[in-house]
Amino acid sequence: MAETSADNFGQLYDAWFARIYNYARLRAGSACAADDIASAVFEKTLAGLDSYKPQSGPFGAWIFAIARNTVNDHYRKSWRTVFGLELFENLPAGEPGPDAQAAALDDKLRLLSAMAKLDAREREVLALKFSADLTNRDIAAITGLSESNTAVIIFRALRQLKAELEPDNVL
Repeated sequence: MAETSADNFGQLYDAWFARIYNYARLRAGSACAADDIASAVFEKTLAGLDSYKPQSGPFGAWIFAIARNTVNDHYRKSWRTVFGLELFENLPAGEPGPDAQAAALDDKLRLLSAMAKLDAREREVLALKFSADLTNRDIAAITGLSESNTAVIIFRALRQLKAELEPDNVL
């Protein structure tokens, strides 16, 4: 397939890097780990590009399967938690004032706390859905779940997050 050939790897990289990086950043927590993971994903993609078969599924599902496996390898090697405070190490400075930054950080910490209460499969599916911007069909292809099961997991996880984040649940 011409658009997925090694000759056009630069175009593939440009088209997929942001989504792969965002997925890795959400799953790994730190910018440094996300850089390493994204780099490894594209190394594996380039090395295995000739093994991609369009009839087996969309390219996005194939590259995110590589990304998912690379993140899992990262965790097997590092034994770090999925959502640590490293996520906020290098916040960009300059735009919002200290009050707005504190409120935004509080919101993010509340969200991460609520996310930590989800099981690993729910966190994985939400990461693929919202950080990687994949469709339920693509997520199903990557995870081996059915498309309807993927939709149910997303619905229930979002409902659980909403319940955790409701103002009545604040201590």
